[in-house]
Amino acid sequence: NMNAPELQVSQWFNADADVTLADLRGKVVVIEAFQMLCPGCVMHGLPLAKKIQRAFPQDKVVVLGLHSVFEHHDAMTPVSLAAFLHEYRITFPVGVDAAGTGSTPKTMASYQLRGTPSLLLIDKQGGLRAHHFGEVSELLLGAEIATLMAE
Repeated sequence: NMNAPELQVSQWFNADADVTLADLRGKVVVIEAFQMLCPGCVMHGLPLAKKIQRAFPQDKVVVLGLHSVFEHHDAMTPVSLAAFLHEYRITFPVGVDAAGTGSTPKTMASYQLRGTPSLLLIDKQGGLRAHHFGEVSELLLGAEIATLMAE
């Protein structure tokens, strides 16, 4: 298993302090990479992340959002994101993926994400175990998370 690269985030929402994968060892981590202006994220990715947050005990499974902007940069400011998270009632921590040298932000590049929505599953030891792009089967995902919890 590839060790999951640490998150490179310029700002956190819904978190009192910076969130690191190192601090979350011992828990299963679900990362939903999204963009506000991405229809697949609004229709599938984020509602799925909210369902995971409700379905699993939060001391065992941690859901994080990663706002990975690679297009329409000017439209997706932190102020807009704060309003978006409030509007869509997203309560899990959301990090703004740090800007890279080109249009691809740093965490997106380190995980080689193909786009948004992307969903990453990280096991209790910090290994990257699943990488889904686009719409994900809820049944499959639930089974994958349960398997990682049981390890």
